Amino acid sequence: MKSATEYLWFNTRQHREFINITDKVEEVVRNSGIQEGMVLVSAMHITAAVYVNDAESGLIRDIEEWLQQLAPEGPDYHHHRTGEVNGDAHLKSLLMHHQVIVPITKGRLDFGPWQQIYYAEFDGQRRKRMVIKAMGE
Repeated sequence: MKSATEYLWFNTRQHREFINITDKVEEVVRNSGIQEGMVLVSAMHITAAVYVNDAESGLIRDIEEWLQQLAPEGPDYHHHRTGEVNGDAHLKSLLMHHQVIVPITKGRLDFGPWQQIYYAEFDGQRRKRMVIKAMGE
């Protein structure tokens, strides 16, 4: 079995941002030479997420509004008593999850129709990283 690991760095312009990273993940898989296996894509920060879904702007806005309803910005979260003000970002990350695993078949990401990989930032405007690890034969 072989593996390939690459790190992506983000410093978003906005506090919350959704970034399509499918092309970058495909590039790592292609460069790895792996034909059959899987790729793990994982946010390495507790206020970010990685998810697979449709690359449609209306859906992204729906996701953002849904997250705001479930974990609104501003309320006095217990976490804020530590001096932090990003309690909502931690909860949003839990709702979306911090990583995905995508199959690799014949050297390509094995997606269903319209599926794309996104990095979701909930406490941005500072430097953060993500790991892409392809594994297989």
